Amino acid sequence: MRKLDAKTRSLIIRLLVEGNSIRATSRIADVSKNTVNKLLIDAGAACAKYHDEHVRNVKASVVQCDEIWSFTYAKQKNVAGAKAAPDHAGDTWTWTALDSDSKLIVSYMVGGRDSEYAIAFMDDLRDRLANRVQLTTDGHKAYLEAIEGAFGGDVDYAQLIKIYGGETGTKGHEKKYSPAECTGIKKRTVEGSPDKALISTSHVERQNLTMRMHMRRFTRLTNSFSKKVENHMHAVALHFMYYNFVKVHQTLKVTSAMEVGLTDRLWDIADLVAIVDANEPAPKKRGPYKKRRLEISK
Repeated sequence: MRKLDAKTRSLIIRLLVEGNSIRATSRIADVSKNTVNKLLIDAGAACAKYHDEHVRNVKASVVQCDEIWSFTYAKQKNVAGAKAAPDHAGDTWTWTALDSDSKLIVSYMVGGRDSEYAIAFMDDLRDRLANRVQLTTDGHKAYLEAIEGAFGGDVDYAQLIKIYGGETGTKGHEKKYSPAECTGIKKRTVEGSPDKALISTSHVERQNLTMRMHMRRFTRLTNSFSKKVENHMHAVALHFMYYNFVKVHQTLKVTSAMEVGLTDRLWDIADLVAIVDANEPAPKKRGPYKKRRLEISK
């Protein structure tokens, strides 16, 4: 099967991680939409595997967690009436755990927002950390049981609960395309002795904006949303690999992976292509050629 050259593969991946849609990428790179989608699937699988194997034993001090909303195929309220809606259509949440100092995404997960996903997410985060940390989340109740089960008493955990208000007369104090105004916050200690000055979710919430800017399928009010949850997961895996190992953060002057010691050099897009190539199965040997016997009818 014909394989794209490394330069074209690098271009496609760069376009995807910089916020272009599948169709826009296919037009710019002058390849088919199926070609772009196939490379996204291969890259996402390779990046997810690399993250799982190498982003471990992370030495962090302050970790912030959050969930960001998106949807697959159709918004949740429209799934029932949607034509041929696939499994997992509707609300799709991406859980993230960010090291506040290095900005490294230590753990991430795509799925629902219930306690089952919270437990799996916190178990994964615990397995990637090398030491006791101060952990901050929002007021989502699913975190309480999940963090207790994953860390026990070996964590300094606090919740930052935002208080919202808005203009009088607006339904639920919310405007149509923007969240309600935050009128105050409440810091609540749950476990251990967290430093109140470090109880914050500002860094991980800023990272949510980075996700929306670098992944077209997270952009609101467009038709670039994910049609399959599997492709959504591949896009998230590719983004976080780029974010951790390739993107140089202005405040750090290096990548997050370099800051925590996961690598000693600056990566580029060619390194991501190399990971994709390394993850591809070895070509199978072709069997002996057998001639077909043609019977001539009399």
